[in-house]
Amino acid sequence: LESFMIVKSMLRPFIDINRVAYRDTISYFGVLLDDNNRKPICRMRFNGVHKKYFVTIDSEKKEVKHEISSLNDIYNYLEELKSTISMYEKELK
Repeated sequence: LESFMIVKSMLRPFIDINRVAYRDTISYFGVLLDDNNRKPICRMRFNGVHKKYFVTIDSEKKEVKHEISSLNDIYNYLEELKSTISMYEKELK
């Protein structure tokens, strides 16, 4: 949940944060736009014993894994998150 709050606070200047939701699944923790599983913003894969991944979504809706050592590393991916949000906003037009 802490990682979700980090992502939500990072996106606040760019989108209404009430549109940002999460879903916890067996294999990852997903952050979604409009609580829609077809609009993933990012995913956290923290189930591994030794490696943790912050996963962003590219322009083709493919996962891009980033190995992180702490939750603070999530702040390094603001541009990727903004790009994903922008992609979904363009789809609406």
